Amino acid sequence: MRVIRVGTRKSQLARIQTDSVVATLKASYPGLQFEIIAMSTTGDKILDTALSKIGEKSLFTKELEHALEKNEVDLVVHSLKDLPTVLPPGFTIGAICKRENPHDAVVFHPKFVGKTLETLPEKSVVGTSSLRRAAQLQRKFPHLEFRSIRGNLNTRLRKLDEQQEFSAIILATAGLQRMGWHNRVGQILHPEECMYAVGQGALGVEVRAKDQDILDLVGVLHDPETLL
Repeated sequence: MRVIRVGTRKSQLARIQTDSVVATLKASYPGLQFEIIAMSTTGDKILDTALSKIGEKSLFTKELEHALEKNEVDLVVHSLKDLPTVLPPGFTIGAICKRENPHDAVVFHPKFVGKTLETLPEKSVVGTSSLRRAAQLQRKFPHLEFRSIRGNLNTRLRKLDEQQEFSAIILATAGLQRMGWHNRVGQILHPEECMYAVGQGALGVEVRAKDQDILDLVGVLHDPETLL
């Protein structure tokens, strides 16, 4: 029986997302076996520098693509927003999964629960790993200070709750929901406040462009409405 090897990042969120993809594939292909291969990426390893200052593309995808190129995995599950606009030669997106809530969310420090960004005290510090979010929100909420915060969702929430540096942090709503942390969403940001990233809330399945068997296999994951 053939074993289909599925690459993913090591974070809890990445594993949850990949598990959902593999569950769909297992239901569609009961005669196949699937093995999840998790690995760390450059973006996972460099945690003391803002993403915008690292100056390298494909921070969360390069190692996964190397494994795909070397035939160590057959497909890779990404958060679609992590993928660059143009993929390296030899790779293609085999499927885009149904998109979940694309909006950004605000998670507040326990002492500020019930607040909004607008009602946070002057000079409150809000953490985000995204220059896109910081630039938009600084313009909308000039009374706040925005600083870089790095790490996976678990790490960023722990920094928020256990340290006194941040009054709130900005995260993707879809990630919080997939982790089962609906109760931590204190405010949903509308596009006029903060336009979400292209592809945010959707998963992309990357494969080798010439691997027709795998391209056919992942077709069951594709959601045409999300593609549009």
